This record gives sequence, structure tokens and C-alpha cells, in this order.
Amino acid sequence: QVQLVESGGGLVQAGGSLRLSCAASRRTFSNYETGWFRQAPGKAREFVAAISWSSSSTYYADSVKGRFTISRDNAKNTVYLQMNSLKPEDTAVYYCAADLSYFGGSLYNYMNPNEYDYWGQGTQVTVSS
Repeated sequence: QVQLVESGGGLVQAGGSLRLSCAASRRTFSNYETGWFRQAPGKAREFVAAISWSSSSTYYADSVKGRFTISRDNAKNTVYLQMNSLKPEDTAVYYCAADLSYFGGSLYNYMNPNEYDYWGQGTQVTVSS
């Protein structure tokens, strides 16, 4: 079992940047498929980005492509989400998720929140216009 703790959220003006961090409690975090999801008030949780356990593959929602970058530092048991050119519609609670199963490069698996067993508590990102 792994515990995930997100940090780095906050209030930023449109066009600004934030970097979210997801720190894991286990040294074997390098074996976990990891993703970021977000949920705005009154909306369903949606996929944002994901990174394979090996860091060889990354995936992004169309709405964030070219603006967000996901990366991982397995030596620090941490996954990052660098968010640039933020828009008011990016306002949401951002969640880190992880799973020990091998997703095999399946975009469906990476994008599906039901495929992840472990979730952080979330961090609020608010973008003002």
C-alpha cells in the first residue's frame, strides 16, 4: 500500500504557473503507474495527465496539451505536474493517483480513474481571470 500527498496548489492569475507535487510513502513508487486528475465543483473527476512507471510514456488530456508537463523523480518518490499558461477553467481540486498494475501502454487505463487503487487527498488550484 502507498500513501500519496499532493502539494503546490494555490491561487494564481490567468497566464501564471504552478507546480504540483505528489509525494509517495514507498520507495517502490517507481513501480507505480501514476496520473493526475482534477475535479471542479459540480463536475465529474477528469483525467489530466499520466506517466508510466518507467517514465518512458506520458499522456495528456487535450485541454492541457502544450501547457502541462508531467514528470517523475523516482529517487525522491515524487511525481510532478508543471502547469503553465493557466486558465480560469483549470480551477479544480487536483488529485494524484497511482496503481501497481502494469497498464501496458493503454491510454484507456491511464485515463480511467477506476484503474487506480491509490489516491491523494487533493490540492486546490484556483486561477483568477
